[in-house]
Amino acid sequence: MDEKRVAIFCAASTKVADKYNEAAREAVRALHALNYTVLSGGGRVGTMGAITDESVQCGGRHIAVLPSFMKGLENPDIKEVIWTDTMAERKEAMRQGTSAVIAFPGGIGTLDELIETHTLRKLHRYEGNLYALNIDGFFDPYIELLDHFVQEKVLEPADRDLVFFPRTVAELIACFD
Repeated sequence: MDEKRVAIFCAASTKVADKYNEAAREAVRALHALNYTVLSGGGRVGTMGAITDESVQCGGRHIAVLPSFMKGLENPDIKEVIWTDTMAERKEAMRQGTSAVIAFPGGIGTLDELIETHTLRKLHRYEGNLYALNIDGFFDPYIELLDHFVQEKVLEPADRDLVFFPRTVAELIACFD
């Protein structure tokens, strides 16, 4: 049987609200229970740290993907690390072989990862599903922007709908089994 893999893009900020970290922990537990391998940035802080710590605690397979200029920032408990030369290579390595990408609430880096993956879906360069976990409406401004693009006829409605916005972890996980 082929390995089931999911990439998670998220915040590495120490100031991120704990509700996002708790949602990430809950999602990681559920994904590992469904035998998914999780790929993430593998850092020690923020939501990234919460994902890494939960993966280690669950005993699930977790692969960290980091650019080599971030050596020393990886969580030392992660057993599998893929090193890349650039952030662009990191994003591609995280998506490789996955059936889905999940964006959790995060900053400009997460937004970059979400938009690039959305673009790749539109161009048929990434075939997995794309989710943005819209806890408490975090991604509502992005939804409004996409709707504006559709209204202005610079984005087709079908392309707008390539990203799904579940509002809870339960809604998200229901898409995986």
